[in-house]
Amino acid sequence: MPLTPKENYLRMMNGEIPEFVPAGMILPHGNFPVPEELLTPASAPNGPIVTSLGVTYVGSEENNWGAMPKPGEIIIDDITKWRDQLKIRDVSDMDWEAYYKEKNEKYNRELCVSIGGGDYFLTLVSLMGFEGALLAMYEETDEVIDLLTHISEFYLTVFKNQLHYLKPDVFGLMDDDSAYRAPFFSVEMYRKIFKPFHKMHTDLALEAGCVIDRHDCGKSEGFIDDWLEIGIRSWGPNQDTNDMVAVKKKYGNRLAIGGNWNSKPFIGKKAEEQELRDVLAEYVDTFAPGGGFMYTVMLGGMPGMPPDPIAEHNREIANKFYHDYVKDWYKTH
Repeated sequence: MPLTPKENYLRMMNGEIPEFVPAGMILPHGNFPVPEELLTPASAPNGPIVTSLGVTYVGSEENNWGAMPKPGEIIIDDITKWRDQLKIRDVSDMDWEAYYKEKNEKYNRELCVSIGGGDYFLTLVSLMGFEGALLAMYEETDEVIDLLTHISEFYLTVFKNQLHYLKPDVFGLMDDDSAYRAPFFSVEMYRKIFKPFHKMHTDLALEAGCVIDRHDCGKSEGFIDDWLEIGIRSWGPNQDTNDMVAVKKKYGNRLAIGGNWNSKPFIGKKAEEQELRDVLAEYVDTFAPGGGFMYTVMLGGMPGMPPDPIAEHNREIANKFYHDYVKDWYKTH
């Protein structure tokens, strides 16, 4: 019997050669990540969202409704005063079984169920602003760690209940810590401040049988060794500012590549079919060998946004190319 998309994806995540090249946007292997109202929202299309930490998130059409902390709103203005300034929602009387029952009923268990969290750096930024967070990390490191330890008690309470009641297949560790050309802080600072908190989450996820995906935008290849050490199996979107050829050569299928597609030449440009197919073939032929590769081709346009005829034209070419050339790559090469 052929593998289902879920079985095929999990095979790749476990370091084996998949039966066919996974392509979550074309041949879905999972449900959309379970929305979690208690944690940081991914999007805010319907107005402001106030989190359990008191942070207000807003979205806009210009950023595809992605949730961002409300500009100018600072909750902690002095890291040494966080004990007085931070108020976290009390969930001691939460009926977790009832809370997750409705979510559970929405998901097709023939596809992967995924949850996300662990965004400690972005949480610090949401509470203090970007500059305030970085200054606190350098000037009052111990206070930052104390603050995050306090927050982790809440985050881990939610996470343990997610694992128990949702029984997910995938844990997505999401914590953007890099700009396009460089990380926001050193590997040494990551190891001292954030890695211990990430490891708390990945240890629990691994114990529950989850595979772990890392979302980290920007030039974050310098953190890969630490990710592998705590059990991370895949990384996206691994933007083209990283030397992904070198990453593939060094790590092989120990770290699945869920991106590294450079869409910039095709944004707003109606591609000639053969031109786009040639670029796609080079992309696949470079990163598919040996496994650990997901066909992840973003070409503009987002769900909920106004139709984009150029993006739709380009996506049609990319999707057809997947079925013509990419899907059975491991059988034909």
